[in-house]
Amino acid sequence: METRIFVIETKNTHYVLGVDKNGRVNHIHWGGKADADDYEVTENWEQNSNHSELDYTNFEYTVFGGTMYRNCAFKCEYFDKCRDSVFAFKDAREAEGELDIILTDEPYNIDLVLSYRYSKDTDIITRYVTVKNNSEHTLKIEKFMSAELTLPDSAPYEVKNPNGAWGSEFLTETTLLKNGTLTFESRKGTAGHTNSPYAIMSKNADEEHGDVFFAALGYGGNFKVEIQRDFVGITRAILGISDFDFSYLLKSGESLTSPKVYMGYTYGFEKMSNMMNDFAVKNILPKSFADKPLPVLYNSWEATEFNVNAQQQLKLAKIAKEIGCELFVMDDGWFGRRYNDWGGLGDWVVNEEKFPNGIDELIDGVNELGMNFGLWFEPEMVQDDSDLFKAHPDWIYHYPNREAMKLRHQLVLNLTKPEVKEYVFDCMDKMLEKHNIRYIKWDMNRPFSEIGTENLENGQELWLRHTQAVYEIADRLKEKYPYLQLEACSSGGGRAEYGAMEHFDMVWTSDNTDPVDRLDIQHGFSLLYPIKCMRAWVTDTNLTRRPVTLDFRFNVSMQGSLSIGSNLLNFSQEDIEKSKHYVELYKSFREVIQFGDFYRLRNFDEDGYYATQYVSKDKSKSVLFIDSNANSFFNKQFRSIHLKGLDPNVKYKLTDGERTVVKSGAYFMNKEYAIRLDRPLMSKIIILDRK
Repeated sequence: METRIFVIETKNTHYVLGVDKNGRVNHIHWGGKADADDYEVTENWEQNSNHSELDYTNFEYTVFGGTMYRNCAFKCEYFDKCRDSVFAFKDAREAEGELDIILTDEPYNIDLVLSYRYSKDTDIITRYVTVKNNSEHTLKIEKFMSAELTLPDSAPYEVKNPNGAWGSEFLTETTLLKNGTLTFESRKGTAGHTNSPYAIMSKNADEEHGDVFFAALGYGGNFKVEIQRDFVGITRAILGISDFDFSYLLKSGESLTSPKVYMGYTYGFEKMSNMMNDFAVKNILPKSFADKPLPVLYNSWEATEFNVNAQQQLKLAKIAKEIGCELFVMDDGWFGRRYNDWGGLGDWVVNEEKFPNGIDELIDGVNELGMNFGLWFEPEMVQDDSDLFKAHPDWIYHYPNREAMKLRHQLVLNLTKPEVKEYVFDCMDKMLEKHNIRYIKWDMNRPFSEIGTENLENGQELWLRHTQAVYEIADRLKEKYPYLQLEACSSGGGRAEYGAMEHFDMVWTSDNTDPVDRLDIQHGFSLLYPIKCMRAWVTDTNLTRRPVTLDFRFNVSMQGSLSIGSNLLNFSQEDIEKSKHYVELYKSFREVIQFGDFYRLRNFDEDGYYATQYVSKDKSKSVLFIDSNANSFFNKQFRSIHLKGLDPNVKYKLTDGERTVVKSGAYFMNKEYAIRLDRPLMSKIIILDRK
């Protein structure tokens, strides 16, 4: 077989692969551009009886089998129990911005299609893999990853990924990978709160400098990211569906496509974040609202919890409207026999005792105030104190001889059953059809357990099938109700990833709304995820343990998609006026926050305070947020900071409280701007407008 080279050209990079004389697809290059004619496939040879030629070959997609012993991206069992795969180049399809490499294991008539989607407008490459069973037999897939990445150079890379938990999501750690394998994964049924489904690998990098290779998986179920540095010094990353308790039976004539991976190479974390932010808005988020600013919402949960009724919600709504909110969301407690978190989940009908005149009394009242109305659902869950469970106790994941363990007093519905999936869709569909509901907060508050699925031939498919069912329901709702906005929530940030963001318009980042904690959480989120999607609430939850001013709380929440969850009934007139001021201020630069370029200038760990800057795409407006930590600064109260992203050739009016300065963009970027932080938990909002 003749060798063949494929060059994927993006805005600033080349990604190159080639077919060797044995029909194997090799990874050749990922990085800066060269003359396309210079790329070639180099041959390797066996070194000794313990290290074969394959150990030294950089395959584009490593399969299990032969004398290959490193981590693989694909593993299967054929009908005759053979678990050795040999996939060779069969064909390629090329079009503008598209490349599909078809590999085949000829004796078994199975194809693997490696797909690449790209453009010269960005350095992001979208990858996924499709398995096609062209045989007459069933194929058992045991590992199915979306992409394998081979990094240049043999020096070790630093790897970033969160090491968080519920209430402390996105707390990023950096590990120098000198040898072995780093694994980041979830086994809970969602992406979870600990690791994130991405890989960030860098050398000598900071915000502005250093090589940064990154990849984010668009999948919110059990995921796995394996990053390995081998004995030769080559670093590889594999991302995809976790092979923990996973297999999939692919019948004759069927195909299965992996989740997408979005990968790129750039210089510095700052460019990485802005590149992914722009790409997500243009290519990942649901099209209906991707290019539209998200509304300022009020959520009534912290004010009322389960004790909801029309009169009290309308009191809150009137104040929410007064301070400038555009969307009113009633959270938990409106349905079934829902008086606490012990019962009611599954019965998605309006509680007539709480709403004797029907829920439209509230919805109409909210609409008359000039706000849209939204509602909370937890559609994947059920409780044994519900009509649904009493009628269909077999609709949960369960084993006959095991007790179904409860978390938060709830059980998980088996969405792999078509009738259950249809029921979940139907419940929300009926509410949307009958009432003017423009927004749904979709919650999911517990991981899976007792994962019995008597309906499936192969129970290990449930992890994938459940996640697919969630996405299918979300897509059906948005197709039928194009005005509907969906928020993905899973006890906070358990679904804050690109799998959800492809089907939901925004995510709930964390149940922890303490503004000091949120600065670290939002900092970690901003690395690879779009600022627009990050719902950030102003609340009262931590006022007794760590009191902070309303100014500080607004400052932090305005750095994402501003939301309010405080008990407005307890607000003084001064609080209301202050809230009105900040909501109006946020609206004046909302598009800069949600669609502009983003710069992480300072952080608690390195500097003792946070400074984040947002700049509009046309560079006409910029907003700088400053937040000090809880320490007293004394002799360190005077700080200075270089701004970024401005047009050096124009004048800007900088407004810092009552102080106004007019200088060139070059001045603000090259001459440090002085700020004073003279007390703990102090916040400032500084605005620059092009003259």
